[in-house]
Amino acid sequence: MNALRAFEAAGRLGRMTLAADELHVTPGAISRQVRQLEDALGVVLFEGPKNRPVLTVAGKYLQPTLSAAFMQIEQAVDAMLERQHTTLDVSCLSTFTMRWLIPRLYDFHASQPDIGVRLKTTDQSAATPVSRSDVAISVAQDEDEEATPADVFLFDELLGPVLAPGLADRLRLSEPADLENREILQTRTRRNAWSMWSASVGSAVRVLPGTEFEHYYFTLEAAIGGLGICIAPWHLVMDDVRAGRLTAPLGFHASGYRYVARRNGTRDEAARLFCDWLQAQAMAMPQPGPLGPRAVRPASAPRSRPPSRARRAR
Repeated sequence: MNALRAFEAAGRLGRMTLAADELHVTPGAISRQVRQLEDALGVVLFEGPKNRPVLTVAGKYLQPTLSAAFMQIEQAVDAMLERQHTTLDVSCLSTFTMRWLIPRLYDFHASQPDIGVRLKTTDQSAATPVSRSDVAISVAQDEDEEATPADVFLFDELLGPVLAPGLADRLRLSEPADLENREILQTRTRRNAWSMWSASVGSAVRVLPGTEFEHYYFTLEAAIGGLGICIAPWHLVMDDVRAGRLTAPLGFHASGYRYVARRNGTRDEAARLFCDWLQAQAMAMPQPGPLGPRAVRPASAPRSRPPSRARRAR
């Protein structure tokens, strides 16, 4: 093999010195290996002066085949190493990334240390296409379309009004009508949240336009700071509610959206492991407490038929 490698490099590069540099040996070692190969094969592979030899007919026949074979070996080794040390490109909404995914990633890294995760955040107006990511976490609504094997159901979205405990003590909210004429916080990327929640509770709650923030992350921070009431998905505020930074006096209700993860077909095994981990994390999420007769809890197990058309994640 050493002799074949030395001849292939010399024939491809056209000079023994260049082959020596590539293989990190001396030019004399390359010459000796080529002579040994010629003796073993019983043919002459190079002719001409020693400082610039040229391939013979036999050499021209052998060299390109060897080059192709060595390239194939190199590609196989690179592919094997890539499978061992894979980096997945994962796209999802910025607030979801900060409040749900990143706090859990340590667990994935601990269980799969050879798979890296490179996050790509998106917003409603500029979602990253699935084809540009190995895994895309997004929100789906339509139930009538065929699911694909690459779709993994995570959880149903639950919406509810949340506010700081101090503000809640002053307002004493007990039913949806109590929200009228209150300080309302809104999010530019989810302007339909209040109307969706009103529909889910079956009450035409009229709320006055309030302060609008660019992203949910800012809106939630404003709510924690006591600046008003916002409608928020349970998965984004559950840690704050459980820690007492926010309260949800009217409970949480199914919005009709559900979160799904979709693989695009590249790095199949690593993407499958990541999606399995996402699903396990989703199933382990704490559930909203009994906050009222209309409160709805998420499904405890994944649906067998998640929707296939993924809308932009909120």
